[in-house]
Amino acid sequence: MNIVLIGFRGTGKSTVGKLLSKRLERDFIDSDQYIESITGKTIKSIFEDDGEEGFRKIEADTIAELSKVDNKVISAGGGVVLKEENVRNLKEKGFLVLLEATPEIIYKRISQDEKTTQQRPSLTDKTPLDEIRHLIAIREHAYSNAADYTINTSYVSCEDIVNEIITVENKQSN
Repeated sequence: MNIVLIGFRGTGKSTVGKLLSKRLERDFIDSDQYIESITGKTIKSIFEDDGEEGFRKIEADTIAELSKVDNKVISAGGGVVLKEENVRNLKEKGFLVLLEATPEIIYKRISQDEKTTQQRPSLTDKTPLDEIRHLIAIREHAYSNAADYTINTSYVSCEDIVNEIITVENKQSN
């Protein structure tokens, strides 16, 4: 069974995923990094060249491929839940953990992350904080419907989040 981390960018999916995979001695796969490695392009350049629709097609193909692996920790892109097909594929062999945080915390985290600010596209014409609020509101229902378990990461250490995921996943497995 895979542990799949879903949620908006800046909620801790990659950081928590790497720690979790180390603790569980499982491989870690970041779906956005995987897309960048197979296309040879950044997510931002894919959006610029192919638009969001083109990116979502590549993302869906990637999720279909990654859904076939087992016993991994997968960090899924923030918009992966927008397609029901992606959620269905991930749930076949995965326990989906939604990581959430307040828009203000997300904004603070992503504005401090050079890779995010340089390589992630803006998806609206809004200010960064307003864009975060807007997109979370649009995706909130899809996130909650997809999640098997939810953790708010706003004021919790990564170590505590990892411990909680391991505890919950152990209960699921038994």
